[in-house]
Amino acid sequence: MGYAVREEWQQHYADGKGFRPLGDAERVLLAERVPVPEAGGRALDVGSGTGELAAYLGALGYAVDAVDFAGSAIERSRQEHPDARGVRWMRLDIEHDDPAGLNPDGYDLITLRLVVPFLKDRSRVLHGLGERLRPGGALVITTPTAELTAKERRDIALDEGEILQIAGGWKESARLDADGLAVLVLRGSCHTDTTAAEKRPTTSHALTGAVAVVTDLSGRVLLGRSTGGMWELPAGKTSGSEDFAAAAVRELFEETGLTAAASDAHVVTMLVDDSHDMPRLTAVVRITAFTGTLTNPEERLFERWEWHDLHALACVGPVFAPAAQSLEAIWPGIIPGLPAVHSYPLAAIHPPVPGEPAEAVRLREQMADAVIAGGWAPSEAVQEALRTVPRHRFAPEMSLRTAYDDDLAVVTRRDEMGRAISSVSAAWLQADMIESLRLVPGARVYEAGSGGYNAELIAHVVGPAGSVVTGDIDPYVVHRTQRFIAEAGSGRVTAFQGDAAFGAPANLVPRGGFDASVITYNVWDISAAWREQLAEGGHLVLPLEMHGYTRAISFQRRGDVLHARKFTYCGFVRDQGQHGRTVPVVGLLDGELQLRFEDGLPLPAEGLEEALRGPRHEVATGLIMGFQFDFSSLQLYAATTLPGFCRLAAHADKGSGVTLIAKGSDAPAVLGDRSIAYLVHVQIHHGDTVQEGGWEFVVHAFGEQGPQLAQQLVDTVRAWERDVRAGAEPALSVHPAGTPDHRLPPGDVLDKPLCRLVFQWPGRDGLLRAPVSEVEGVMSGPDAPATVESL
Repeated sequence: MGYAVREEWQQHYADGKGFRPLGDAERVLLAERVPVPEAGGRALDVGSGTGELAAYLGALGYAVDAVDFAGSAIERSRQEHPDARGVRWMRLDIEHDDPAGLNPDGYDLITLRLVVPFLKDRSRVLHGLGERLRPGGALVITTPTAELTAKERRDIALDEGEILQIAGGWKESARLDADGLAVLVLRGSCHTDTTAAEKRPTTSHALTGAVAVVTDLSGRVLLGRSTGGMWELPAGKTSGSEDFAAAAVRELFEETGLTAAASDAHVVTMLVDDSHDMPRLTAVVRITAFTGTLTNPEERLFERWEWHDLHALACVGPVFAPAAQSLEAIWPGIIPGLPAVHSYPLAAIHPPVPGEPAEAVRLREQMADAVIAGGWAPSEAVQEALRTVPRHRFAPEMSLRTAYDDDLAVVTRRDEMGRAISSVSAAWLQADMIESLRLVPGARVYEAGSGGYNAELIAHVVGPAGSVVTGDIDPYVVHRTQRFIAEAGSGRVTAFQGDAAFGAPANLVPRGGFDASVITYNVWDISAAWREQLAEGGHLVLPLEMHGYTRAISFQRRGDVLHARKFTYCGFVRDQGQHGRTVPVVGLLDGELQLRFEDGLPLPAEGLEEALRGPRHEVATGLIMGFQFDFSSLQLYAATTLPGFCRLAAHADKGSGVTLIAKGSDAPAVLGDRSIAYLVHVQIHHGDTVQEGGWEFVVHAFGEQGPQLAQQLVDTVRAWERDVRAGAEPALSVHPAGTPDHRLPPGDVLDKPLCRLVFQWPGRDGLLRAPVSEVEGVMSGPDAPATVESL
């Protein structure tokens, strides 16, 4: 048909034209291959035209969202199918519009009938639709084939190569026929991992070229599907005396028709590898602005050019190796598993590159609204930062909906064991910690543990006169941060590589110290450098582990002492630096149980296994709790006031072992001579729902000293209920290691190698109490919120 713009399609339907009617063979195929789920199903018909397919799906029993970008098509659908059951008609351009109106819970069936050949960015659109399928859902594409279509109408059909490419990206695919139309039934999207592909050997002695990386106003990157069956960036060899930037600009125009100025072309990285044992040097050139209309001037080399979502690059299939490595150079982590290459980042600075889809703007507003409604961002400055800084651009490998989940920490790097070692923390927690810094315009801030997004939030709050220094021990994370703040930053963040526990390099510390500092990973101890580099009266916010229980605590410096001002329940990735430690553990009963000594050396455990095989002593505390009851301060209270404290972890299913501790969970415990007591909860009231249930804390004990230890735990629980449960937090002060006892305030002392913590709990006497345990230094991961819901 040759239609290229919405207006032409608008006129098409307004003139009474349509498409090939839905045939009986298609009806039978749909009814057999994608039957409605027993519990009812939801379908999305993309490019619904005059609504015939949508009405049929509704008759099958689907609840249908029928979308088309031509308003005249939607009008005719309503007129021609006034009695269509369960169909919702919507005007939507699936390629360009914000899909806000689509069902957020996804679809069991998505259909594209006679539509795919008209999609300019079909790979991106089909991937995005695949993300909207529910588990077991299917994407059904119906299309004419080039073989059975007249040459002059080739634009309405797909050839076999295109059909194979579409089907290849899915875990399950079936190719069927319906009266000459090809019908693809696809399940399991994003199945094909991206691989680095090579071309045939060249006759040259060495290869030198430039690669152009360009993104559109929605932040999508341009890739061309080559006639060799792989995706490529605009690229080519230098010509004559031209430099790499000029070569990239020229190749961009020759291959795509887009025009860029030399001043908008920036050489970011030089890549060195080999192709068929031949040296290859590739200049990665970031194009920050362009003009023109995308075309395909070199049809002998490329089938088409498409704009791709960054988070989908991990599963586009084969990508020419220099292009794949260039994408990785601009957005580290975007394509996992690439072969090693020598990369030499350059110091060239380029302006931030704009561009984001309308959906990102909407989701960012929703995230900010949720955080603000939760009370985590009371100040106007932090609220504005949440609404402004593009979170998704600091986690480009994630979908927009994942990046803007207000309650989700987005993991961006894992170690060889699969454990998270770098992440973008939950937005509510970032907002809360930034609020606790009490920043003012022009403030100078230190951040330990990098990533980019949190630093840019802070930079937005402190404004043009302020600055942020952020450091990380992992060179990869620092490189990633530097790239992302170059792409989408304010220019007020400086990233360095080093063990952030030692503070910032001296040349980056402002005169008088930082006005505020924030640590964004779990810390077991408090570095002296963090206090020393903090200005007098400044605030330090960090996630501190105390016997394995983590709280984000806001401290204020007064001389050599840090005074706690606020506690927030949280959990972060663990420290990887010199202060990172492994938790001492003692296994019991062939691994069924484990004693965890999070803040001290292992206490003697002789005779415990024999005791655990003996009778169990039980004492009810009388503390009754309902659903989502918060007892997180009870854990910390017990840990910091009870001698012999440890945590008893279970590695057997609840009910199958000697304890009532759920597998993978642990309980506060105290040890005695060949004896142990620990705190669990038992359900005493049942209801029709979990919310209607009731639980009581009960102490279980084993061994000869079990009854005395149990009573000690019961007394602790009752003291907490009497003095702390209403919401009181301890007064906590942190003193340098080596501070003599007589210079400490009264309270319960927790000693660590670098500092001494003194807790002053409500209701406790005013005496200085000896440290709960002798400390060598340990570390553990984040905890789940301490509520009945989590238990």
